[in-house]
Amino acid sequence: MNPKQTLMAAVFAGIGASLCCVAPLLLLSLGIGGAWVATLTAFEPLRPIFLGLAALFIGLSFRKLHLISPACETGKPCAEEDVIRKQRFIFWGVTLPLIGLLAFPWIAPFFY
Repeated sequence: MNPKQTLMAAVFAGIGASLCCVAPLLLLSLGIGGAWVATLTAFEPLRPIFLGLAALFIGLSFRKLHLISPACETGKPCAEEDVIRKQRFIFWGVTLPLIGLLAFPWIAPFFY
């Protein structure tokens, strides 16, 4: 997998992990309610699986972007330092909010 694919997989796994906790709060804050919102808590038992997947894909993306030097031909976009710098910027721009989403169930009691 390339860094873009692993990062996207980490984002989707993070969204899945926070679906049980963040989604109902977000929907209620937007004024969307109803008894069906409570059914989103049914995803709570799957949260550890999604947490593990998100951690795995974040780790793979980090390894690919920071620990392994790119093996590509000179002149290709993956060999240019500017492209690698942009990929790292996007990685951290996605990973930091994703970590906040994953930690939401533990920090949410401080807000209400």
